[in-house]
Amino acid sequence: MPVLIKGEEYFSVTEVEDSLSISRTTLWRWRKSGAVPVGHRHRKMTVFTAEELEAVRAFANRLEPVQSVNRDQMKLFNGMR
Repeated sequence: MPVLIKGEEYFSVTEVEDSLSISRTTLWRWRKSGAVPVGHRHRKMTVFTAEELEAVRAFANRLEPVQSVNRDQMKLFNGMR
C-alpha cells in the first residue's frame, strides 16, 4: 500500500519488487547502473513515485534483440562437431 508524503503517493522497495516480480538485488543492481531511477529517502526507507515505478516497470519489461549466434557454438550445443 503506497504511503502518502506531501500529497504524493510513494511506493516502497518491497512494493516495487513484488509488483514486478524482481529481487531486491536486481533492483539495486539496476539502480547502481543508472538503468532505473534511484528513488528517494524517507525515514530510512527508499521510496519511489508512481512515475519512477513505471520507469522501473518499463525497464523490467523491455525486449532486447538476441546477439548474433556463433555457429560453432551451436554445432557443439546440437552435438555436432
